[in-house]
This record gives sequence, structure tokens and C-alpha cells, in this order.
Amino acid sequence: MKSSVRFLSPAQAAARVGVSAKALRLYEQRGLVAPVRNAAGWRSYGPGEMQRVTEIAALRALGLSLAQVAGVLKGEAEDLEPILAVHQSVLEANVRQLAGTIERVRGLRANLERGHKPTVEELTRLRDSATELGIEFELPWPWGGELFKLREMRPLNYIVGPLGSGKTRLAVRLAEVLPAAIFLDLERRVGDDTAAARLTADPALRSRVDQTLAWLVEDGATVSDALVALVAGLEAEGPAILIVDMVEQRLDSATQQAMVAHLRRRRADRRPLFLLTRSCAFLDLAAVGADEAIILCPANHSPPTWVAPYPGAPGYEAVATCLAPPEIRARTEGVVAWRPFQDNHRNEFLSNSLAPRSPF
Repeated sequence: MKSSVRFLSPAQAAARVGVSAKALRLYEQRGLVAPVRNAAGWRSYGPGEMQRVTEIAALRALGLSLAQVAGVLKGEAEDLEPILAVHQSVLEANVRQLAGTIERVRGLRANLERGHKPTVEELTRLRDSATELGIEFELPWPWGGELFKLREMRPLNYIVGPLGSGKTRLAVRLAEVLPAAIFLDLERRVGDDTAAARLTADPALRSRVDQTLAWLVEDGATVSDALVALVAGLEAEGPAILIVDMVEQRLDSATQQAMVAHLRRRRADRRPLFLLTRSCAFLDLAAVGADEAIILCPANHSPPTWVAPYPGAPGYEAVATCLAPPEIRARTEGVVAWRPFQDNHRNEFLSNSLAPRSPF
């Protein structure tokens, strides 16, 4: 009698759990999971293997390294205290955020009893992971000085838009107006300092970068100069807010998935990030959580707008259209959109950056 148990391929298993196929191979190399082989000799993941992979992914999400995961699976509890302490601090931060949201809801209900209806703005600010800012500033060209209100930001904020939409100009402007913010360009420079110079001058930064790279490799990333430079920018001490130009630059699909997974499990008290992207591996619309937000720069140069991450929401289809798989993004890297601009600057060209963008 033919068995009804379904076995998944590595790609299917990875997609089901939310890790990369490369991460599954690494789990196998470390002896954490042992997929069976089908008649053709290909790896297959049955219910038992899928349960183990799910357990590994859950433990990784708590902040455990693969070595620590192996110990926990064997029943050991060494080195768990600091990890649980960090997780507790994240949960406590979430509780504080939730308490603030509950108070706002109570206030709105009290106003309703008095006959005062809440505004759309008040309702949309109820998402508990937002940090309220109340910053209003003039948008740069091509928006011509229109006002933009940034009332909140989340731990992860994506800036998306087609070529020529002005998203890089918006990012640079945000770095100018947000307190203690810096713009990390395509070469991953902070001011005039390159990533290599910062790593050489700061052993503590080098140590943090090496630790993060080890984690990323365990999740399937491939170490490259581009990845090292990006991690160096993310791990640098100092500014409260970091704005990263085209975060997927020169990173393969597995590395992008490992990086976004790493950013999602960062401690809640780490600095907020604004990430420019056009990669659907980095910005998976089906995986956007409450700690993430999307800002769309429309192609017609109407003001940037917040887009909710679900089909049917205003702007959702435009965001989806902007995103492409990593292999497509790699082929179009460095392409700059332009068109003639007929006005006081007859021979100017529109581009999506302040200057020609050189690859890293």
C-alpha cells in the first residue's frame, strides 16, 4: 500500500519553514537534521525531519547559535541564561509598547462615549510597534518642496519605488532631518570612512562584524566584500537611525534572506533602520510583520506614501510591481532611469539618485 506521507524537497522544506535551502544543508552538515533520500537519490524531508527543522528555526529565532541549538536538542542547558535574558528584555519592551497602545485605545473609547469620533490618523497610529516622531519637512526635487509628515517609524522601514521615483533623494533628505541619522551609500561609507578603514581602526567593531557574519553564514549567507561592508555599517556604534541605500546590493538570494531574517530578530531596542530595496527576496510582502513599514515613492512623483502590506491596500500593487527577484536585480544593477525635463532646466535629466551611482 502506497504511503500517504508527503516528503518535501529541500526548496519546499526551506520555503515552508522560512529559511534558505543553503541553511538546511548547513543544518545537515552539523548533524542537526538527517533528510532521507528518495529513489533518485535526492534529499527529502518527511514529517519528522520537518518537525526538527522547525524546532531549529524556532531556537535560532530566540538567538541561539547552531552550536547552542545542538546542545539544547541534546538536553543541555549551558549558556542559555544570557540568551533568555535578552529575549526577556525584548518581551518587556514589547509589553511597554503594548501598554502604551492600550492607553491610546482607552482614550479613544472614552472620547467615543463623549460623542467624539476618532480620526483616521488616530486609528492608524494604534499599531503598537511604532515610534512616534511628529516630524514634518519639505521634500526635495522632484517633489518641489511639498510637505511630508513622518509621524512614526518602525524597527524596519522599507523605501520602495521604481527607477526615477526619487527614493534615494527621499532617503538622503531623511538622513538630514531625522535626529542622529546617517545615510549609508552604495559603497557603505559613513562620511569619508570606508568599511575597511572602520574595521581596521576599531577592533571592537571587527569583533561584532565577525560574530554577525558567523550567524549569517549559519543561516545560509555567503561572505563577500559587499556583505562585510554592509554588516560593518549596521554594527557601527553611534547614530540612532541608519538609512541604507539599496540594501541588497551585490548580495545573492540566500544572503539576502539570511540578512533580513537577522534584522528581524534584532533586539527591539536597537536603532531603527530605513532600507531602500527593490528585491522581493529582501522585502517579501507576505512576511512583513508589525515591526515593519513600507514607504512607496510613486512613479508619477506624487508624495511618498505609507503602504499597508496586504493585497488590496492602496499602493500595494505598485509596491509589488517595483520588486523583482535577486537575479533580475543583479542584471539591472547600476541602471539609472532618465527622461528629458522640459522646464527652466531644459536639458536636465531625471534620475533616481543625486549623482551617477557606482557599484560597490
